[in-house]
Amino acid sequence: MISKHKISDIRKLHQKKFRDAERLFLVEGRKSVEMLLQSDFGVQDIFATESSAEENQQLLENRPVTIVSSAEMERISTLSTPPELMAVARQAAQPQPISDNEPVLVLDRIADPGNMGTIIRTADWFNFRHVVCSQDCVEFYNPKTIQATMGSFAHLVPHYTDLVSFLRRQSSQRRILGAFLEGDSINTFAFQFSDIIVIGSESNGISPEVEALVSHRITIPSPVHGRATAESLNAAIATAIILHQFAQ
Repeated sequence: MISKHKISDIRKLHQKKFRDAERLFLVEGRKSVEMLLQSDFGVQDIFATESSAEENQQLLENRPVTIVSSAEMERISTLSTPPELMAVARQAAQPQPISDNEPVLVLDRIADPGNMGTIIRTADWFNFRHVVCSQDCVEFYNPKTIQATMGSFAHLVPHYTDLVSFLRRQSSQRRILGAFLEGDSINTFAFQFSDIIVIGSESNGISPEVEALVSHRITIPSPVHGRATAESLNAAIATAIILHQFAQ
């Protein structure tokens, strides 16, 4: 049973200002909750329908679980189709420090939470431990972002910082690669393990201030002869293609 007051508190976490104030976030769905419980994130509450609690006894063993009805789950969930299992977790104190010899993915003004989550998931797949975001990127703890990571939020927490200052500090030690519509083909470009790869916003690409610090412009060549009919690739798709080539 869940109280009306508790429902109200959880629903507040649908909004960024309350997530920031309480330093909490929502994790929805069995797979995401499973990854949460295997991570270093602190878990404040777990909610499950009666049938889900029975089906996931081993996963939830020795953990306090509040049983809720389907109607109550619908009220506290952000999803159009409510999950049968969700949790309230504590935000990470800080991301892992960046060492000098690790590759870094930089995101400049990514606005769509689905794209952000997919990029985090892709970076996790290709074993990028560090994603650095401009301060105007969409929030990592947005429920749609967390959902789109498909559990990779538990492995990789991005850094939010002033990109110009960050890249200036890095420019003497690393190459800064920017993804553009025109540049050196990633098919023949000689990547280095310590490279920084910059992905720009879905609509406007890399900002002029960040572009000024890019040392190498790279591009995904179209496989068709002549001009491609699409103007550009989705930011998350472009990231996946570039990281796949980087990993070769």
